Amino acid sequence: MIFKQINPHSCRTYLIGNENDNSVILVDPVIDHFADYLDLLKKDGLTLTHVIDTHIHADHISAGSSLKDVTGCEYVMHEAAPPQCVSVRVQDGDVLRFNTIEIKVMHTPGHTRDSISLIVGDKLLTGDFLFLDDAGAGRDDLPGGNPADHWESLNKLNELPDNLMIYPAHEYRNRQPSTLGRQRQSNPHLQKRSKEEFIKYLEDLRLGPADWMKDVLQANYACAKDPNAAWIPIDTPACEIKGTMEKGVNEIEVQYIEAQELNNWLQTSRLEVLLIDVREKNELTGPLGQIEGILHIPIGQLTGKLTELQEHKQKNIVVVCRSGARATTGAQILKKAGFERVYVLKGGMISWNKSK
Repeated sequence: MIFKQINPHSCRTYLIGNENDNSVILVDPVIDHFADYLDLLKKDGLTLTHVIDTHIHADHISAGSSLKDVTGCEYVMHEAAPPQCVSVRVQDGDVLRFNTIEIKVMHTPGHTRDSISLIVGDKLLTGDFLFLDDAGAGRDDLPGGNPADHWESLNKLNELPDNLMIYPAHEYRNRQPSTLGRQRQSNPHLQKRSKEEFIKYLEDLRLGPADWMKDVLQANYACAKDPNAAWIPIDTPACEIKGTMEKGVNEIEVQYIEAQELNNWLQTSRLEVLLIDVREKNELTGPLGQIEGILHIPIGQLTGKLTELQEHKQKNIVVVCRSGARATTGAQILKKAGFERVYVLKGGMISWNKSK
């Protein structure tokens, strides 16, 4: 079998074929390399029979529709995929046969509703359902994303052997493909958690999608063929969790405040304290409740609210979330924007309630 990754950057496109046949398949082609794909096919005397998109993409425009129109190939996606230009729709358990090559389809929603992974021989093409090592997996805070579905999908991997090689649709930091067995050891998404624990783990990492990603999704829904149909920043690790965060923010050190000390602050009238709760709206009325007097700004909206917060720049700002993870991100964003007196409620609302 011929199997190779043919893109020069973080978006991965895989060419699959057979040495004894000139027919090939492309998985997750990118419109920016449309001409390159045609040149490669012509130079090597190859016939493109199928294009497969593992899911609806939010960080690049697919070349699937364009390749289908120019080459006459079939365009394959899951049956739940929005684009109307798809010619072959698959579902969980389907087996696609291309001459001597057999591809088994696994429906692996979570990153998107239509995500599929492909078993090809000893290889598992995971799309954005699973990345390599510390990259974890594609984010679940895009339209159609669902952490509970992602947990269910990850549990499907339990039935697969350790020796499968993992090939994701993105690699932003030059991590190398490795076996599922290694990923079970090194990938944080594959650590043993209950569904509830997994959902909380992802909720604590969430950072709302950039507006430009929503534009890319709309372009792919419409089977766009123009590379300029949506503006896309170059090589941004956008589909990683927190991937749209401004460069360097993750490296900023923040200060933490214990729940009891914060309570003392709030009882001292001479201290000007602004509490910013970065949880989602539904969490404020959940079991953990909220601290009286908070300013509610969901973490995904915080960057867009920085100008409005300038009037509070001289106050002591304490950022609050469920356990402290999202609040740490919020504090880093504020520090990067020049807010100096910023603190994180250590342990979040969990610790706050225990301190009462």
